[in-house]
Amino acid sequence: MTMHFSFADLIGTLGVTLLLLAFGLNLLNKISQKSLAYILLNCIGASLACLASVLISYIPFVILEAVWTIVSLAALVNYLKHKL
Repeated sequence: MTMHFSFADLIGTLGVTLLLLAFGLNLLNKISQKSLAYILLNCIGASLACLASVLISYIPFVILEAVWTIVSLAALVNYLKHKL
């Protein structure tokens, strides 16, 4: 059995990896939910997962990842407001 790894698969895998990395590092107390690293991992990861979902036309995950991206962007704006 041959598996075909498409561009959407690559983008989605990278996005989900970043989201899981943020989650895992937070659970291990390596990064805080309020840290720039956590916010960026979520923002970039969710954006990539959203793009992959758009590419494969899977609307439920487009909605999920779009909302995740928007919330992460709001957290980034809030972070930058308080740090600058």
